[in-house]
Amino acid sequence: MNVSLALLLLYSLGLLALGLWIGRQVKGARDFFVAGRALGPGLLFSTLLAANIGAGSTVGATALGYRDGLAAWWWVGSAAAGSAILALWIGPAMRRVAAEHDLRTVGDYLELRYNASVRGIVAVLLWFGSLAILAGQLIAMSSILSVVAGAPKWAGCVIGGALITIYSSAGGLKGGAWVNMVQLAVKLGGFVIALPLALSAVGGWQAVGAMPVPSDSYWNFWSSGPSGIVYLALLGPAFVVSPGILQKLYAARDDRSVRVGTGLNALGLLLYAIIPVVLGMIARVRFQDLATPDLALPMILMHGLPVAVGTLGLAAVFSAELSAADAVLFMLTTSLSQDLYKRFVNRAANEQQVLLVTRLTTVVAGAFGTALAIVSPTVIGALTIFYTLLGVSLFVPILGGLYVPAADTRHAIVAMVLGVGTVLVVQVATAGKGLGMMSPALVGLIAAVTGWLIMLAVGGRNRGSGIRNQEPGIRN
Repeated sequence: MNVSLALLLLYSLGLLALGLWIGRQVKGARDFFVAGRALGPGLLFSTLLAANIGAGSTVGATALGYRDGLAAWWWVGSAAAGSAILALWIGPAMRRVAAEHDLRTVGDYLELRYNASVRGIVAVLLWFGSLAILAGQLIAMSSILSVVAGAPKWAGCVIGGALITIYSSAGGLKGGAWVNMVQLAVKLGGFVIALPLALSAVGGWQAVGAMPVPSDSYWNFWSSGPSGIVYLALLGPAFVVSPGILQKLYAARDDRSVRVGTGLNALGLLLYAIIPVVLGMIARVRFQDLATPDLALPMILMHGLPVAVGTLGLAAVFSAELSAADAVLFMLTTSLSQDLYKRFVNRAANEQQVLLVTRLTTVVAGAFGTALAIVSPTVIGALTIFYTLLGVSLFVPILGGLYVPAADTRHAIVAMVLGVGTVLVVQVATAGKGLGMMSPALVGLIAAVTGWLIMLAVGGRNRGSGIRNQEPGIRN
């Protein structure tokens, strides 16, 4: 066993032990789902940033930098933009509604604002989308194990899936928030140390600037090609309405915690966004003909740095994948247990029954995510499925529910059906290329907004259930 693999395994076992230890302090479903609604700005910041710097922001963004150049900054930069909107506008309003009505998932909010059918539709959509993002994290973990130990992709996915399933099922949001603090420190420390050393090892900026590039757009920050500002439509809305992120905000103790914690998360993403891009460019200088761009980051860390620094960098990346996989697995399983099981299967279920179902579905979802990771080709390909579904299905109903008094169930369903349906049609008809400069995700989002506005113009006010005058813009 090589040194890097041994240290990586020890680090993973340490995280696992910490998660299991904290899990013993989880007393019930309320602790598991929303951490007792007691997270302050510091814990909220660390758990958000740790979850947001995952496979897409490390292995995936480095692969985009390797392949497409400077415009790959927009992958993480767009997430920062969405997070800033969440901090200043949507987040505090959602937290207040959640605290007042004891909401635990976004499905709880959708039923409160609309009805059970909207909740059920979104839960099913997110189940499929969440499996895709979980698969993306596991693919990234397998790429690390492939470079470090020569493990085949399937073995890396199985190892990563087993590890994340064990500690995610133990502590829920309360345990994850504390483990995320450790992971975030390792991530940031690893990248801060690795970047200048990796750059120096290939001859500095002069060598990067002189390398042969695949196209003239490689140095164009404003590119609208495969990478670039098109990510604003794909990632920006998703990071405003992500159920996993909103559920973390439900756990905040007050509005200030949401604004400060989420705002610092946005700033952290903004500053971090350039790091994987530069690492991808460095990898292109060193390794011109990689079998897949997903290997760029693990290769530069394993073979382009001293062993100690490279191992720290690998631990940072592994932390990123673990924390993001934990976040999405948590979102998926809590939605299954709260939005589907308790709402539609056993409404009389007590706290302990819901917690048991949540932990059991964690194991099942982990197995499905592992299987999908084995057959999916790339990190970015898997994550794109999730972010597209998230943006077109949730962005309009959540924002409209908060700020448009006349909105009712019909508006939400029409927006979701048109958004998802349009994405599928454009994706198939254009082989994923979109219409002109508009990606399938952007076309779908435009269709959802258009359908919502048409329904508002021709439809009457809902006389059914809803939130009764508790929040500006929210009505019965």
